[in-house]
Amino acid sequence: MKKGLLIALGVVVLIGLWAGSVYNKLVTRSEAVPAAWSQVQTVLQRRYDLIPNLVNTVKGYAKHEKDLLTEVTRLRSQWGEAKNQGQQIAAANGLESALSKLMVVIEQYPQLKANENFIRLQDELAGTENRISVERMRYNETVNAYNVTVRGFPTNMVAGMFSFKKSENYFEGDKSAQQAPQVQF
Repeated sequence: MKKGLLIALGVVVLIGLWAGSVYNKLVTRSEAVPAAWSQVQTVLQRRYDLIPNLVNTVKGYAKHEKDLLTEVTRLRSQWGEAKNQGQQIAAANGLESALSKLMVVIEQYPQLKANENFIRLQDELAGTENRISVERMRYNETVNAYNVTVRGFPTNMVAGMFSFKKSENYFEGDKSAQQAPQVQF
């Protein structure tokens, strides 16, 4: 009887150790998601801060492109006013699309492309867009790793006991980005 009790106690201890290990893994992965989102927000903020300088530089050369510049400014404000991740993602995607259109307009102004301030701003914005792309990818990888952990067996049993839920906040590209922009002169 003592031997059976010791075996049962050993099994319970092993299950407890396993559950504790799984719980710690879930906590680590769930905390990685907001940390990765914070990195995305950092580079989006950088873009947000650069846009007024870019818009003001372009305004001096392209006064009749007022509608596009107004749209870029509006979308920048929309990102600043976003209250949650979903709204920030939508605003960032809209802003990315508007910035692409702005770059097409800029191609029509050779004197602007030669302006030293504009070249520096354009390089900064290009670098920022690359950083955004990298951080979006890292964020999505982090969300994916967390979701796979939460949904995988037998981890899903521990996740269910401690109310770990699948994350729905992937950063997806704008649907309109799947079509090439029309360039007209």
